[in-house]
Amino acid sequence: MFVGTITLDLLFGDVHSLKEKRSLLRPILADLQRKNAVAAAEVEYQDLHRRGRIGIAVVSATVERCAEVLDECERQVAGRPELELLSARRRVFSEDD
Repeated sequence: MFVGTITLDLLFGDVHSLKEKRSLLRPILADLQRKNAVAAAEVEYQDLHRRGRIGIAVVSATVERCAEVLDECERQVAGRPELELLSARRRVFSEDD
């Protein structure tokens, strides 16, 4: 069993309030969860209206499948026109770790 995680740092474009940020972030998280069967949540910068950090986790039988799912999640977020993906940090854990 492998657990893969990725943390995505985001910069939102023309956002002027936390309410606007959350209205953009909510559908992104829902899409990630629905399309990829992952756990996804905003994990940092909740009090900043132009910054965001999303944490995503997946459990898989193989490390290759973890990488595929995390790649797809990163592509989906990076392809959103309303934000800029600043960085991505991945980790994969196995039962032996």
